[in-house]
Amino acid sequence: MDDMDRKILAELQQDGRLTVTELAARVRLSVSPCHRRLRELERSGAISGYRAVVDPAAVGLTFEALVFVSMRQEDRDTVAEFERAVGEVEEVLEAQRLFGEPDYLLRVVAADLAAYQRLYDERLATLPGVQRLTSTLVMKHVVKDRPLPA
Repeated sequence: MDDMDRKILAELQQDGRLTVTELAARVRLSVSPCHRRLRELERSGAISGYRAVVDPAAVGLTFEALVFVSMRQEDRDTVAEFERAVGEVEEVLEAQRLFGEPDYLLRVVAADLAAYQRLYDERLATLPGVQRLTSTLVMKHVVKDRPLPA
């Protein structure tokens, strides 16, 4: 990865809908070499995909919580089953395994407090191996969806 690849990544993080022609102009490269570099960044996994960033409030998901999960047991099978099951809960936007205590951090969205309570009681609390869940409500996003540093 060189400086030109970093410029391409920086531009695409700002606007993933750029055409190759627009991208090439912004990074001051001709279209063919820019296209080759772009395909190589995709092939190597440096670019893992493209998507629309949707405002949760615009689709009725105005409640967000960070849920800390402490596991009862952490053997390989329990961890694998927990991770598979949490991956199936569509309200879980992010799930991270942590060193130390707690064992996992989940970022969860819901329509409101009542919807979150149902999700908590019916899905999150019943995930395999869970000993304790601790929730912290998100008051406000100070930094959100920041592009990676170039």
